Amino acid sequence: MTARRISASLARRIAIAATGLDGAVPGERGRTGPRTLERTIERLGLLQLDSVNVFERSHYLPLLARLGPYERRSLDRLLHHDHGRALGAFTEYAAHEAAVIATADWPLWAWKRQQPLRSGEAWAQAHEPLIADVLAEFAERGPLRPSEMEHPAHERMPGGWWNKSDAYWATTVLFHRGQLVTVGRTRFERRYAAADAVLPPAARAHVERADAQRELVRRAARAYGVATLDDLADYHRLKVADAKAAVAELVDAGELEPVEVEGWGRPAYLAAGARLPRRVRATALLSPFDPLVWFRPRAERMFGFAYRISIYTPAEQREHGYYVLPVLVDDELVGRVDLKSDRAAGVLRVQHATIEPGHADRAGELAERLVPALAEAAAWQGLGEVAVTGPGTWAREVESALASAAAPS
Repeated sequence: MTARRISASLARRIAIAATGLDGAVPGERGRTGPRTLERTIERLGLLQLDSVNVFERSHYLPLLARLGPYERRSLDRLLHHDHGRALGAFTEYAAHEAAVIATADWPLWAWKRQQPLRSGEAWAQAHEPLIADVLAEFAERGPLRPSEMEHPAHERMPGGWWNKSDAYWATTVLFHRGQLVTVGRTRFERRYAAADAVLPPAARAHVERADAQRELVRRAARAYGVATLDDLADYHRLKVADAKAAVAELVDAGELEPVEVEGWGRPAYLAAGARLPRRVRATALLSPFDPLVWFRPRAERMFGFAYRISIYTPAEQREHGYYVLPVLVDDELVGRVDLKSDRAAGVLRVQHATIEPGHADRAGELAERLVPALAEAAAWQGLGEVAVTGPGTWAREVESALASAAAPS
């Protein structure tokens, strides 16, 4: 049977609606409470974590994009960041990269916890007595940050972030194996507890590898709406061969429909029940780690948006700035802005603004769409002003739109 053909524009709209960005319009969203935050995380399946704080840490931003301004303290409480010492509804695991996941989803990762470390397995095997000692300290003392360990091997080490003690690296091994569980963070440092002491019975359920991976692919398909095999595999960083087996089973079960997307040049799959909107309305600033753009080949295939995480690029090689956020307007990625929260001055600085080549003829109109999102982000950060302080092919239009918005009517 011939696969249904989907236009490139419909595929974009499906994806935007599936990930919860349809209707993400500044000034048109209601008040957001803890349950809405929780439901949004459940819809995405995870929040990727990253420590860079030049604008705001990445896990806050997908919720801002979808829900508008919300109380970050509410998310902190939900995730036990600087609040409490017990395991709550959320924990962390390498579910994409380092990510927040629901504690109830812990069984879906048993297969990964049983795998050798991609790097460091030889070190772990050579240090098993130390690893056992570190686990015993957590079991005896309760939830701790690695910096609070008293093990003799936890000596202070000079030389920066990567020069950690052997005891610290033991905690990363125990975290990978699931013997330590993240119960929260303090000043963004993980707080671990022994899994045997804190995991509820439901989180100890056994799920077979194939069943877990099929469920993870099902969730990826639901979050993406329409996707290729590679897209579905990357969402939870599965091997493509494993994802392929899961996709075949989901197709047989009628949960995925094989489709042909205009311009993609490879098979795609439409999630059963995915919305097929005739149009979408959105204006959003996207984290570099937002699910809509975190798999760069998908962002380029779907939006024609070639994107690189500039925070890891040497300064002299940066084309668009440092902390570069894609700008979504309706069903297109139209530009990118490098943002910095200058908390001392009370200013959200647009340090670079770039319009995508295909949208240059609409730069002024699109800048007017962008400005409310910038103002919303600044207010959410407690900043009183937005200022364009750097170059870029969109900088002049954004500066002009900010001035127009600020002028008395």
